[in-house]
Amino acid sequence: MERAETTGVHKNAGLVVGTALFVILLSVPTDLEPKTQRMAAIAALMATWWMTEAIPLAATSLMPLVLMPFMKIAQPTAVAETYMNDYIFLFIGGFTIALAMERWNLHRRLALQTIRLVGDRPRQLILGFMVATALLSMWISNTATTMMMMPIALSIVLLAEEREKGETHGAGRGFGARFGLVLMLCIAYSASIGGVATLIGTPPNVVFGAIFHKEFPGAPAIAFAPWLFLALPFSVVFLLVAWALVTFVLHPVRGGRFLGGRGTIRGEIAKLGPITRAETCVLVVFLCAAFLWIFRVKIEIGSVTVPGWSNVLGLVEWVRDGTVAMLAALSMFLIPSGRRKGERLVDWKTVEALPWNVLFLFGGGFALAHGFEVSGLSDWIGKQCRAFGHLPVPGQILAISGTITFLTELTSNTATTNMVLPILAGVARAIEVNPLVLMLPATISASCAFMLPVATPPNAIVFGTGYIPIGTMVRTGIVLNFVGMLLVLLLVYFVAIPFWQIDPTHLPATWLAVSP
Repeated sequence: MERAETTGVHKNAGLVVGTALFVILLSVPTDLEPKTQRMAAIAALMATWWMTEAIPLAATSLMPLVLMPFMKIAQPTAVAETYMNDYIFLFIGGFTIALAMERWNLHRRLALQTIRLVGDRPRQLILGFMVATALLSMWISNTATTMMMMPIALSIVLLAEEREKGETHGAGRGFGARFGLVLMLCIAYSASIGGVATLIGTPPNVVFGAIFHKEFPGAPAIAFAPWLFLALPFSVVFLLVAWALVTFVLHPVRGGRFLGGRGTIRGEIAKLGPITRAETCVLVVFLCAAFLWIFRVKIEIGSVTVPGWSNVLGLVEWVRDGTVAMLAALSMFLIPSGRRKGERLVDWKTVEALPWNVLFLFGGGFALAHGFEVSGLSDWIGKQCRAFGHLPVPGQILAISGTITFLTELTSNTATTNMVLPILAGVARAIEVNPLVLMLPATISASCAFMLPVATPPNAIVFGTGYIPIGTMVRTGIVLNFVGMLLVLLLVYFVAIPFWQIDPTHLPATWLAVSP
């Protein structure tokens, strides 16, 4: 979810540079309103400390609680309220379901069964690992998914290296190392790609939903189902393209049947034993939550409209995706596990494993967005970027996608979206274009950094196995980066615009009004 650790030198440099920028922006005379200038100083300080991790990301995220009231930008109550909203509870509820899956090993069973179904040829095995990783990362953290898949993958790679000694696989010498390289890369890529598919799959998606709703309160909220129907095809196509590129073009994996591969997977499944009552109950809760998320609001497919259950029950203005997430999470505190008397599917010790640092990071971003709005900073930045409006829409999408893709190679994708999305909202207002055309490619591109080990934890985890030289990761990753930019352009311009009925050159006035 966040990038790998930075070095002490970078942290110390960030501490000095961030503080210097803060002091300079406060003291240098400008034509900005005093309130706007003070907010710019806070933003520069937080951006620098976020990018360099001068102090822990979560600690930087708490700074608005102190700086914004002291500098007379926003009341403390208003700032504090930004740290808890429906989107944060959506993340909490979704992550609780994920923790329940991990507690009862359901995620491992689902992954192994997925791999088993695909086949035992090298390319099929790699595709199986990618599909399983992507499916899990739609619902649980990309880091946890990669950590869970890694031991399974390493056991297959070790088997390949053993088979190589006798050349029983028919792939020739060097197969084991190449297979390990490709499998590790593909697991990291699929963890990031899969997270795009759902609103809870990766933090930038949650950040986007909340900031978009805050900046444009009159616009339709970003709900679970519309996002799924838009982003899932993107993830599927990107996953298949990445698999084909890596295994056929960039690092061709040849060879016939992988003797023992399927047997290894079956052995891992056998170790899990029969499916337990707890696993079954967690699976049922998860499926019910997914159903309620997908069918909460009406779904329009051409001339056919499927009414949502919230519409039918008259709850459309009362129930949000976060409500469903918390219903599912709380239900697991009540359902017996069936293993020991009084034991439930989830207890508080399980929930203590929630990534509270990520929740603070969400809150810090939402507080920053609030400060941008009330100080007028986002609108001021938007006015400085009016020339951006002269670019054709595809050019705007590519410019944003490329910038965010390569920026998140070096910075936390959550922190990046926290910083960038309020600015893009201001740009959209200034040049009077639909904000989705700017904010959507930024959000998705934040999950498309594949070049460096520090870009994402999945990249760092697979790099740590020793199978991937840094040069190979960079060369392969830069190709995937550009493929991601192209697919984001195609998604936004040819899918999102007609699917969400967006006029890219028009900002509806009703979107700026506060919804009743």
